[in-house]
Amino acid sequence: MIRNVILIMFVALCVLPLGVGKPAEAIQASNARQPNVVLFFIDDLGYADIGSFNPNKAAMGYSTPNLDRMAAEGIRLTSFYVPQAVCSASRAALMTGCYSNRVGISGALDHKADYGINANETTLGEVFKSRGYATAIYGKWHLGHHPQFLPTRNGFDEYFGLPYSNDMWPNHPINKNYYPELPLIENDKVIQLMPDQSQLTTQYTERAVSFIERNKANPFFLYVPHTMPHVPLFVSDKFKGKTKRGLFGDVIEEIDWSVGQVLATLKRLKLDDNTLVIFTSDNGPWLSYGNHAGSAKPLREGKGTEMEGGVRVSFIARWPGKIPAGAVSREPVMSIDLLPTLAKLIGANVPQDHIIDGLDIWPILSGKKAKSPHDALYFYWGKELQAVRAGKWKLHLPHTYRFIEQAGGEGKPGKDTYPKLELSLFDLEADIGETTNLADKHPEVVKQLMVFVERAREDLGDSLTKREGKNIRPAGKLQ
Repeated sequence: MIRNVILIMFVALCVLPLGVGKPAEAIQASNARQPNVVLFFIDDLGYADIGSFNPNKAAMGYSTPNLDRMAAEGIRLTSFYVPQAVCSASRAALMTGCYSNRVGISGALDHKADYGINANETTLGEVFKSRGYATAIYGKWHLGHHPQFLPTRNGFDEYFGLPYSNDMWPNHPINKNYYPELPLIENDKVIQLMPDQSQLTTQYTERAVSFIERNKANPFFLYVPHTMPHVPLFVSDKFKGKTKRGLFGDVIEEIDWSVGQVLATLKRLKLDDNTLVIFTSDNGPWLSYGNHAGSAKPLREGKGTEMEGGVRVSFIARWPGKIPAGAVSREPVMSIDLLPTLAKLIGANVPQDHIIDGLDIWPILSGKKAKSPHDALYFYWGKELQAVRAGKWKLHLPHTYRFIEQAGGEGKPGKDTYPKLELSLFDLEADIGETTNLADKHPEVVKQLMVFVERAREDLGDSLTKREGKNIRPAGKLQ
């Protein structure tokens, strides 16, 4: 299949951009009202950190009954990806429907960052606002902490949460006193410094429930990017010490409770059948933190790598009557696909004046056994192209990667090293753990995938080969 695509489209693939926006067509909800959407985006949650994705669920030491029920009543995507395994880059891709390299954001923005989301980008919030939706975000933003970059300037009516990661505070285990006091923001104002982080999950949840209640008669988009389980871990008293997995297990059970509270509210208000609920993560687990980190098993490595454990994350979508119960899709898709998919769902148009990389995956979400609309997916670290997936194959270009030589624990990181990975080809259907390099045995596949590599380098650039992408856009600069 890959060979046929290459032979037919070789010239076009080398010169065309990776994605083009198209006008949307509305998908009708169960009644005349437009569908609501709730999106949970969890921080550093590993692929195997919830029951329905863990091959050894009984040994987890904690349980996720609400998420397991959500999976049983909806669809699991088992090859769902983020394009970079780090906070800001991953969130930029989710919010814009673009590879983060296209919109000029990589890494994890901190208190010194003088850039953020560009006002010219169309965010998920703005897509929903264009159709008259009420919009809110309760949680971590991480696309710029200055007022011009905050959610209320980029499509959201309400915001309550942290502007960046919760370890960017004076108590950082490595960089003591490098960061200022951690700010808690409401809308565009700092309302508290150094908030009690044990209350964050509860506060986000309570505000999410209130938002649904206040907008039960109106279509709404609710975005809940939970702070946890990014380190440092905190949990409320109602969950503290409840699991056999220690603090990490307690934190995950509180996140599961949060999802359950939202689902119960939708049911109580009779909004269940008209609401799409999505649950996924920004990247894999931060393995360096040992017992304060989750698991990506059987995937290889974790956060900070373009190995499967860093970029493949759990994904559940539930919408009674629209998504069949207990469905599973193994088709490779990515977080960039949510913006065009949700735009089509509500009858909104995706931007026509600039490239959008994501594609509509509603046929997959609706359980129609559809194929991925992508011929290839790309994985960068910073500005360096490190891997590409097409069909069952994943090609890693030569690069260094984060390897945990010795894990830490109790809130302190361990020792990381950075070995060099040679050119490697993996068959992800037969070898999900990326253990056996097949590059020498399948040189024709490597050659085929290198066509996609060249396409990405032409379009998005590549620092390894000192290529500047022809279709990249700048991040927003502080004014």
